[in-house]
Amino acid sequence: MFEQSSSNLPKANMMSRSNLNLIAVCQMTSTSDIEANYKTCEQLVHRASQMGAEMTFLPEGCDFISKTKEEAVAMAISLDGELMSRYKNLAMKYDQWLSLGGVHLKEDGNMLSNAHILIDNFGKIIAVYKKTHLFDVDIPNVVRLKETDQTIPGTRLISPVRSPVGSVGMAICYDMRFPELSIALTKRGADILTFPSAFTQTTGMAHWEVLLRSRAIENQCYVAAAAQTGKHNEKRTSYGHAMIVDPWGTILACCREGADVCVANVDHDYIQQVRKRMPVWEHRRHDIYGNVLFNGDKL
Repeated sequence: MFEQSSSNLPKANMMSRSNLNLIAVCQMTSTSDIEANYKTCEQLVHRASQMGAEMTFLPEGCDFISKTKEEAVAMAISLDGELMSRYKNLAMKYDQWLSLGGVHLKEDGNMLSNAHILIDNFGKIIAVYKKTHLFDVDIPNVVRLKETDQTIPGTRLISPVRSPVGSVGMAICYDMRFPELSIALTKRGADILTFPSAFTQTTGMAHWEVLLRSRAIENQCYVAAAAQTGKHNEKRTSYGHAMIVDPWGTILACCREGADVCVANVDHDYIQQVRKRMPVWEHRRHDIYGNVLFNGDKL
């Protein structure tokens, strides 16, 4: 049995227009200046609101990107602190759900966690996901980059969060390289997979788009990927290209250079049409290669 020809596959612009939700993904260049970063976030959320977005996604490191590990630990914030209160007020002010794609939360022992936080339009924290996959590489005389030097990995996934724009599956940056995580979230009902990121220029040019489109295609979900861009300090530069991808792998919107916002509709009818026309979830051979479990759940 061959796959269907492209002419028989669903087109987003042919679907019903009655089940749409507009989302916004943002792009920015964070530094170690927390106040300046917050002002940029506020400007981006304001622009997203003017464009009609119901939910706005901010990138990893939207609170700050520090110059050193020691500085990051010293600057780490708390869920009940002043900065988080300002983000809660921002959500209420613009009557939007906000995704803070990765803030540095204080942990015990001079450590921190990289946390993705969802805030509803009433200013309530709905969910906190702590990044589970941390990038560690130590090649003698070549490179040493270990997130675990200052960051504690998360131990659990968060069930997709029901929001006004659909069920949101929470992840952060490097998590996108592990398809099992996305499969687990989709099996739990995710409509939108989120990968707020701060990709380097080198890995971004090679892998950013293909990874995001792959996660969208194989899970038949929308992907919202807010991103850091440009030069943060003397040691660090990010790739940018924040984008929204549909369940067919089409890039619906992509940010321009610099601080920017792009928007696209989440079409829930289209999700179901894609899954109906290409029913991969019915064809998986768990008898051969097993199941992806959610937080170690039993079959």
